[in-house]
Amino acid sequence: MDGTPEVMETAAEEVAAEPLVGMLDMVLLTLLAGVSVYYFFIRDTSKKEDSNALKSFTISPTQLTPRANDSSFISKMKSSGRNVIVFYGSQTGTAEEFAGRLAKEATRYGMKGMVADPEECDMSELSQLAEIENHLAIFCVATYGEGDPTDNAQEFYEFLQNGDEELNGVQFTVFGLGNKTYEHYNAMGKYVDKRLIEMGAQQLFELGLGDDDANMEDDFITWKDAMWPKVCESFGIEAQAQDINMRQYKLTVHEEYDPTRLFTGEIARLNSLKVGSQRPPFDVKNPFMAEIAINRELFKGGNRNCLHIELNIEGSRIRYDAGDHVAVYPINDQALVARLCELVGEDPEKVITLTNVDEDSSKKHPFPCPCTYRVALSHYVDITSLPRTHVLKEIAEYATDNKEKEKLLLLSSTSEAGKAEYQRWIVQDVRSIVHILEDLPSCKPPLDYLCELMPRLQARYYSISSSGKLYPNTIHVTANVLKYETPTGRVNKGVCTTYMQQLKPDNGTKYHTPVFVRKSQFRLPSKPQTPILMIGPGTGIAPFRGFIQERNLQKEEGKPVGETILYFGCRNKDKDYLYEEELTAYKDSGLLKLYVAFSRDQPQKVYVTHLLEENKEEVWRIIGKENGHLYVCGDAKCMARDVHALISKICQTEGGMTPSEAEQYVKKMMNQKRYSSDVWS
Repeated sequence: MDGTPEVMETAAEEVAAEPLVGMLDMVLLTLLAGVSVYYFFIRDTSKKEDSNALKSFTISPTQLTPRANDSSFISKMKSSGRNVIVFYGSQTGTAEEFAGRLAKEATRYGMKGMVADPEECDMSELSQLAEIENHLAIFCVATYGEGDPTDNAQEFYEFLQNGDEELNGVQFTVFGLGNKTYEHYNAMGKYVDKRLIEMGAQQLFELGLGDDDANMEDDFITWKDAMWPKVCESFGIEAQAQDINMRQYKLTVHEEYDPTRLFTGEIARLNSLKVGSQRPPFDVKNPFMAEIAINRELFKGGNRNCLHIELNIEGSRIRYDAGDHVAVYPINDQALVARLCELVGEDPEKVITLTNVDEDSSKKHPFPCPCTYRVALSHYVDITSLPRTHVLKEIAEYATDNKEKEKLLLLSSTSEAGKAEYQRWIVQDVRSIVHILEDLPSCKPPLDYLCELMPRLQARYYSISSSGKLYPNTIHVTANVLKYETPTGRVNKGVCTTYMQQLKPDNGTKYHTPVFVRKSQFRLPSKPQTPILMIGPGTGIAPFRGFIQERNLQKEEGKPVGETILYFGCRNKDKDYLYEEELTAYKDSGLLKLYVAFSRDQPQKVYVTHLLEENKEEVWRIIGKENGHLYVCGDAKCMARDVHALISKICQTEGGMTPSEAEQYVKKMMNQKRYSSDVWS
């Protein structure tokens, strides 16, 4: 095709030189040439494109590419007669689950709802909601990191920050998901609520705040049960929920199928996890199959395990900095998967597709389909988490024993007795859906319904314990293997660490696992000469191992490196002193000043906070006089909270501040990124 103009230009010159060919002949010849080019080249190409598009569609039934107008939620609402839209900002899936429950309940109250991911919507359309009678926008937003929006709510957050839109007449309510052990408790929920009001929207019901440190489910139920009557009153409709079963997905069982077209654990595109044929960039929907190069035990004794894993990312173009997180997609324990199928009397090899009964929904399937029940329960459905009350209520109708049915209905009720029993029988006894069905044997819900009701299995995030500058082709992970006995005598295991523990390369056997890197704000100072003080007991040492490696590299390159101080804590020196040889070598080289607390090596417990208090003059010199950076990594509930209180106290005793001045100083450090936390509860 590129040479066609030149050919025609030459022909034109020849015609000009040869008067025997008339103008009419020229037109006909040109027309004939054009038709020939179309017939042999363009038509064939378009056929191939159509054919490829068709192949692409049939290979991957769960297409992620949105239609041209999919971002217009207003068009969808108007065309389908909906008046309630529930947006979610979710990192672990809980906010998305709550959004789905709210959209379902809208129908029970005589309204019509839909769930929407703000990342896939044109949020500038919010102002047009006022055109829909009796409308309501509900925002279920989680707070991630240090008061940050979740990944899928980042653009919506920026939209609110810009604040150009006027949302007069838009009716909304917000439920925030947070954890009181974190410094910025429910920052996103509070911010969304405040900004929407500032932009002119009308708050139809008060802001709800869920605390995962206490009972998120209880907080959510209490909030929504008060919210719906208020909404109904505002809309002038009867506030009586109809107790109807609202199945979201319909089941198709495939008797005949092509095995090559079944999903086997992929997050999105079929065959996307095939080693050797992956395509960058790699992210949450397209993880990289990293080879496990090393998987060794770190503990030297006792009945606990801690893994040091090195993931090979060579050729992936994945880049990371010390302090970033690596996400690993786990696989559920196969014994639990088999047991669940056995309890409900279902064949794990049955091939199924679950399809959304709402044709307007952007989410056609709850997870990639078609697949077997075994694949769904292994890769996509969270079968080890504690079932929420709505799950218990839905499965109660499948209990044939009246006492067992009453038990489930009590557990799912909002009465004080019901809440107390849920706390005792589910939370304290740590019962998963498998345990519940074992203890209530007459309850046999359809497995496809359980796949719909249970939350999605999420990737697990780990602080990377290596420096990307020293190890550009590998990512190191340091992780405790979770394993404990419940009050009912069962042994519960951590999903991801149990899965990873089995992946030990040996005798030429290679294992790969899907991973991606999530960027973090947990960063070394830009100037190497800035002193740093790191507090990381247990596996909290992970990011600091990367920090120390990087500081050592800077030192070897001749750069001026400031004081590098680490406070590490463990139970026993001879059992769980992580990376002892490495840390000792860095200490002996003069790079690292090391303080270690062994909590159980003497009659009295000794923790990192005790050592910090002993060295309070040095701590104040670093953070108060030399503008140093303070880092905390590990348990949020106790350790991080105790460290925060102690730092505030040191500001008072060593810095001569009042309690309020000390708190202001600590907050100032946080705002300046001089006090950073990477904590979990």
